[in-house]
Amino acid sequence: MKKGLSKLFKILVALYILLCGFLYFFQEKIIFFPLHLDKDYKFNFEQKFKEQNIKTTDGKLLNGLLFEADNANGLIFYLHGNAGNLSSWGEVAKTYTDLNYDVFIIDYRGYGKSEGKISGQDQLFEDNQTAYNELKKRYNEGSIIILGYSIGTGLASQLASTNHPKLLILQAPYYNLTDLMKQQFPFIPTFILKYKFATNEYLKNCEMPVVIFHGKADEVIYHGSSLKLKEAFKKQDTLITLKGQGHNGMTDNEEYKVALTKILTK
Repeated sequence: MKKGLSKLFKILVALYILLCGFLYFFQEKIIFFPLHLDKDYKFNFEQKFKEQNIKTTDGKLLNGLLFEADNANGLIFYLHGNAGNLSSWGEVAKTYTDLNYDVFIIDYRGYGKSEGKISGQDQLFEDNQTAYNELKKRYNEGSIIILGYSIGTGLASQLASTNHPKLLILQAPYYNLTDLMKQQFPFIPTFILKYKFATNEYLKNCEMPVVIFHGKADEVIYHGSSLKLKEAFKKQDTLITLKGQGHNGMTDNEEYKVALTKILTK
C-alpha cells in the first residue's frame, strides 16, 4: 500500500514539474492571443485614420493606426488588451475623437500586421517607448494621454513612469501579474512568471495624475486589484468604479463616457 502511494506521489510530482515547465516555456501563448493580418489587409473604419509603421530597435515593423479628430486637443496613446488586433481595437477610437482627441493605437509584435513575436517584457517596454518617441515628434508631450486597457495597463503604467505625459488612464488594471496569477492559479509557483508587469511599482514613479476605471463585476481582473492600487495614490489620482461593468465593453459604458468627458474637458 505504501509503495503504491509513494509511486502515485512521485507521478503527481513529476506531472506538476512538467506542468510548471510547460507554463514557463510557453507562457507567451497563455498571456498573449494575437490575431495575424496579411500585409495587404485594408482597414475599414467610418472615421478618418492613417496607418503608421514604426521600426523597432531590432528592425521589426510595428503597425499602428492614427485616428484624427476634427479639432484635436491632444493625443490618446492607447495600449490595447491581450487579444485581437487593430481591425477590432480601432473601434474604440471614436469615443475619444468625439471628445477632440486624436488616438494612436499600436499592435504589439505578432498582432495584426506587426512583425516579430513577443519574447520578454523589456522588449515590449522598448517597443512602446520607440512608438511613443515617434508620436512625440508630432505632439507636445504635455498634450499626450497614455491609456491602457487590461494587459495594456501594466505597459501603460511603465511607459508613463519613464516619461511625462499629461495624464495616465487605466481601464481594468491588475495590481501586478504576480498578484493576478496568485488569484487565478494559486497552485502555480509565481517564480516561473517572466512577465511581472508590476503596475503597483510603476505608479510610484508616475508624476502625472492617474485615473483608474474598473468594473465592479469584472470577471477577469478582480476589482480588488484597483482597490490595492488606490493605496499608493497621490492626492490628484482617482479611482472610478463602474457598477455592473464586466471586463469587456467598458469604452461603450455610458457611465464611463460621462466621467471621461469631465476628465478630458477640464
